[in-house]
Parts: sequence; structure tokens; C-alpha cells
Amino acid sequence: MTQPYDEREARKQYIRHRQRTVFTAVGAAMAVILVVAMLFFFHVFGLGRVGVPAQEPNYGVTAPCAQAGEDGTAVTVSAPSVTIRVLNGTEFSGFAQAVGKGLENRGFTLQSYSTYQDANGNGINNVERTTIYFGRNSINQAYTLNDNFTDAIMVMDDREDELIDVVLGATFKNLKDLHEVSAPGSPIQDFATCQPADQMTDLPAAIAH
Repeated sequence: MTQPYDEREARKQYIRHRQRTVFTAVGAAMAVILVVAMLFFFHVFGLGRVGVPAQEPNYGVTAPCAQAGEDGTAVTVSAPSVTIRVLNGTEFSGFAQAVGKGLENRGFTLQSYSTYQDANGNGINNVERTTIYFGRNSINQAYTLNDNFTDAIMVMDDREDELIDVVLGATFKNLKDLHEVSAPGSPIQDFATCQPADQMTDLPAAIAH
């Protein structure tokens, strides 16, 4: 015998069926979103990894390649053979003296320390990054000195003597820990963008002594 049709019960069943369908679809979508989020969170296949541009060697300034000896290897030199002058390019008074004495305690020959000045003798206190200026005759010495810094730029200028100038900038915080500094005679790691010194022309003028 055929059961009487119950419209209300049929409507309830339809609603329950539709709700199950909607909940199933929403659950599946949330599961997919969760999986994708996990892939990005854990950088699977490199997803979500933010590319950090590599710092240009020597902060984009071309430096000369270290000079190799007879055995074809360029090595660091002893600190006493490096004569330096430390110039303060910041607004902090006594900065050059403090850093100069620190380098002198490490064995470097400190000629003097003073304020960085322009050609007219005016003090300059807005240097951003510490810069090591040197000539063709003190390339390995400059690399040796640079190994004591974490933020310095190496710039070869047209000076003919072996004096090296260190102009302190705002980015300087402290010298590198001694245990991180290479011992004399250690191989020098050239910058990937270095050029042979004899191929570098149009060098900037040296700072006045």
C-alpha cells in the first residue's frame, strides 16, 4: 500500500541534503586552503619564500684584486706593516681616536687620527659607510685592514704611497672580534667583481695628507 506523501518531511530531507552538500563543499575547500597555507608556511618547493637581494660585493664599488706572490697566492700581511690614518666622518666626537687606538692595539701602525675634511678644510660628518682608501702599492695591506671591519668599502685612489686612510661612517658599530680576523699569511678572498689593479683607470684623487 502506497504511503501518503508528506510534504513537510520531504522538505526537511531536502534541506538536510542541501546542508550536507554545502558543509561537505566548505569542508573540502577549507582543507585545500589549509594544505596550501602549510605549503607556503614551510616554503615547500620554495613557495612563499621572500627573495632577499644579495648585497653587492664591496657594496657595488669595484676593488682591485689582491696581488699574488711568486707562488700565485695572495695573502694577508702583518699588521705592523700597515700604516693607517683614521678619519672621523661622523658627528660623534672622539670616534677616530677610539677606533684608531683599537687598531693600534691590534698591531697596526697608527700615523694619526682626526676629522674627515673636504678640500676646503671643512669637517664632514655625514659619511654613511666606513671607507678604506688606499693606493696601488698597498692593496694586500688594505685587504688585511678590511678584514677587521664588518661594514667597510674598499676604494683604490691615485695615491702613490702606502698610507691607508680609514674614514669612519655611520654604519660602523665595532671592529670584528679578533678570533674572526685572519692570521698573517692567510689567503685573501678576492671580491667576485674585482679587477686587476693595472686595468683600473680614472681613479679618484687621494685625500690630502
